[in-house]
Amino acid sequence: MNKPKIIVTRKWPTAVEDRLRALYDVRLNESDIPMTADELKTALQTVDALLSTVTDPITADILSVPNKRVKIIGNFGVGYNNIDIEAAKKEGLVVTNTPHVLTDCTADIAMLLLLMSARRGSEGDRLVRNRQWRGWAPTHMLGQKVTGKTLGLIGFGRIAQAMARKAHYGFGMKILCYAPHAPTPESLKEYQATYYATVDEVLAESDFISLHCPGGAATKHLINEQRLKLMRPSAHLINTARGDVVDSDALIRALKERWIAGAGLDVYEGEPNVVPGFLELDNVALLPHLGSATEETRVAMGNRVLDNIAAFFAGKEPGDRVV
Repeated sequence: MNKPKIIVTRKWPTAVEDRLRALYDVRLNESDIPMTADELKTALQTVDALLSTVTDPITADILSVPNKRVKIIGNFGVGYNNIDIEAAKKEGLVVTNTPHVLTDCTADIAMLLLLMSARRGSEGDRLVRNRQWRGWAPTHMLGQKVTGKTLGLIGFGRIAQAMARKAHYGFGMKILCYAPHAPTPESLKEYQATYYATVDEVLAESDFISLHCPGGAATKHLINEQRLKLMRPSAHLINTARGDVVDSDALIRALKERWIAGAGLDVYEGEPNVVPGFLELDNVALLPHLGSATEETRVAMGNRVLDNIAAFFAGKEPGDRVV
């Protein structure tokens, strides 16, 4: 029996690629250059499974290519807003993601950005590297204390709750949260968290805001000029969710005009492009989408994709099917 034919759109960890070679007739992306729309269309016509990443825009136009051979798209990432899910459903394609395995690492990055923003970590690093530091002084680069402050979480899924655990039990932070559907009393009790029915209430009451909501039309520019003005002047905004959840121009203005004290970003609108205004600011910490970037997590994500497609090809229901 012939092995299923697979295309992987980007370079994956070596351990996962080795497993792919052993199990499938696979074409890997050794150059790690993202595939074009035409290349993705050709892939859909020539393979049984396409293993995509969150950087691959799988649009309705791509999915509607005639004479498709592909049956399943295994997305490398917990998010899947890079795929037009309605179009995939219409075309009868199965789509899977990789939840659970990146929860703690993404929450770690959110906590890192919170600390960097509060204590002016990026600014201090630049000062030392540029040989501009003149030594310790009583009023030099004063930041803000984190321990005991109030953390507001927009979204209260797995990653948000992992951050709540780290912040509450590690730093004694008070936890507030908003989610479209009220969390269970048990989950709130675990972190001594308080649920608010609106985003605005959480923004107004928190010292730090961390975003943990999916991307897409429903959350595009959820954090806009109006909402940034609800935050305290001493507050910080952390985004490890999706770039388009925040209106970049509004945030740049908020940071320049000090509506808020600082921000920490791991994701951006239109990444890898970053709106130039962010690069001119000292009060924003910038990371290159490192949320799940540990060896252990990226291997686990790849293996999760492989488990999903293995189940599919065995005639079973993939564990992480989203459509």
